[in-house]
Amino acid sequence: SFSPDAETQIVAADAIPDGWMGLDNGPETTKEQKAALADCKTVIMNGPMGVFEFEKFNKGTFGIVDILADLTKEKGAITIIGGGDSVAACEQSGRAGDMSHISTGGGASLELLEGKVLPGVAALAEK
Repeated sequence: SFSPDAETQIVAADAIPDGWMGLDNGPETTKEQKAALADCKTVIMNGPMGVFEFEKFNKGTFGIVDILADLTKEKGAITIIGGGDSVAACEQSGRAGDMSHISTGGGASLELLEGKVLPGVAALAEK
């Protein structure tokens, strides 16, 4: 069930039993993420890994937050956190202050990176 007190089990992504939902990534995925991101100089996070609002399903999200915060503090990586849920996850984990940049404008941040003209930014350029 989709609730804070749901029954849980850890399985591979391709082995989720019928009738169950994948509501977080597991510890093996977090290890893979850490290895994949180890040499990155810039990382953008735009969305949590799971239903981090429920304590039973926050480990994957808090795991990636810890990875990004450590990359920033230990290796000088630029970490950009975009979107309200991502910001909330960083704040709840206690690692928000370790990130390079935090913005609640997730979708807008991605559009700006794509090169799209944002009306608010365009208005500033006109002045």
